[in-house]
Amino acid sequence: MKSYFLLFIALVFHNALAQKTSISKQVQAFDQYVETVRKQWDIPGLSITVVKDGQVIFAKGYGVRELAKPDLVDTQTLFACASTTKAMTVALMGMLVDEGKLSWNDPVYKYLPELQFQDSYVTQQVTIRDLLIHDTGVGGTDFFTGAMNIPVNEMFRRMVLVKPSYSMRSGFIYQNTLYSAAGRIIERLMGKTWAEAIRERIFQPLGMTRTVPKRGYIKDDNLTRPHFRINDTIRVIDFGPDSEVGSAGAVWSSADDISKWLICMLDSSKYAGGRLLKPATWTEIFRPQTMVPDDEYATMQILKPNWFTYGLGWYQHDYRGHKVNFHTGSLAGLTAITAQLPEAKLGVFAFGNLDHAEGRHALLYKTLDWFALGGTRDWNTEFKTLYDNLNAQERKAEVAVNAKRVANTKPSLPLDAYAGRYTSPLYGEAEVLVTGDRLSFNINNVLKATLPHWHYDTFRGTYDKAWNGKATAHFTLNVSGRVETLMIGGLMFRR
Repeated sequence: MKSYFLLFIALVFHNALAQKTSISKQVQAFDQYVETVRKQWDIPGLSITVVKDGQVIFAKGYGVRELAKPDLVDTQTLFACASTTKAMTVALMGMLVDEGKLSWNDPVYKYLPELQFQDSYVTQQVTIRDLLIHDTGVGGTDFFTGAMNIPVNEMFRRMVLVKPSYSMRSGFIYQNTLYSAAGRIIERLMGKTWAEAIRERIFQPLGMTRTVPKRGYIKDDNLTRPHFRINDTIRVIDFGPDSEVGSAGAVWSSADDISKWLICMLDSSKYAGGRLLKPATWTEIFRPQTMVPDDEYATMQILKPNWFTYGLGWYQHDYRGHKVNFHTGSLAGLTAITAQLPEAKLGVFAFGNLDHAEGRHALLYKTLDWFALGGTRDWNTEFKTLYDNLNAQERKAEVAVNAKRVANTKPSLPLDAYAGRYTSPLYGEAEVLVTGDRLSFNINNVLKATLPHWHYDTFRGTYDKAWNGKATAHFTLNVSGRVETLMIGGLMFRR
């Protein structure tokens, strides 16, 4: 009898050891896959965490925080959460719903009367829910932060000048400014800044001690730097300015800290000391709210989902018969991506320090396969081919633009006739100066470029900060032959 018992114990031990060895090999192989992705996409540094069944099952840093410097990325290195911050802002809004201070369907003007839209009907009808699902009819207004430096309340004041891109609730165009509006409403109802609210209501309860609401709150040097590919060379670039409110995308965190947020939101917002949201509110956040066009992400060309929706702060689509909640985040030179496979209680979050390094999508779907669904599909190769082809198309388009240049033309007027101050009630101010045989452009003292003549009354080149891309400036003349308007970067100014 004793020998049978010893045999049983030996078998149990052997099976446990075999299982542990199998898991160890699985994690080791995934580790190698992540590093392959990093190298093939030329990402200087990244970090990733994977959680399952309420536990961190993988977390690691790769590469360096900054090119040409030896400091390595680890699981405590701070990266930008960027637009994955939106889900946290939605959670704060959900707390206000739970407290009876507002409803998802309350009109926005009740809390933020200074936010006006061009159509007065839209002003009266837009709800808190609309702010969070990008369906107000107002197209992207990132020029408020990319081409000017104005207070958030001034952005709200100028929204009345923005022409709608489609009728209210009939489409989807991603909107950062309206998440800033959501943040301002949170501030008014909670009686503190959005930054204070998110620290007190999310970071502190979850023990996220290294997570900060804005980069300016970081107190140590273990943070990454942004990188951008300029003329086929990856270079360190400047940090963008901190947002005044931050609710659209200002949070910084680390792999170790963000895993706590992942675990909490996978478990209906529960944490060791309680829960962030009532079950019904948590469910509403992940309920599909509006349809999203397939071209929102190039990756959908390969994934081919049957449905693609947006909840409250989360994209959603079907994948191999399962629902996936996900969101990307992008700031100049920095990336993030997160996803949930709720049925498997699996979550992933990956940070990167190279502008739009779309290897992040490969990490997302490989994680879902590797730790839950199985399969050997090489997402990295497929997505790399996809984006290489898209980049080739962009280069081809640039060649086509240059081919349309009319040679041997001159400006209609002497260069000094174009110099001066141009204004727009929506876009601010542009100043034009003559610099040798070129024109220098200063848009709101934020975007600057010195451009050579291209043809006729068009000047074209690269912004002074090359990561802002190509700049094309075109002047029009009135019937008197005097300069009347300047169009640069899609922004129209008048003399």
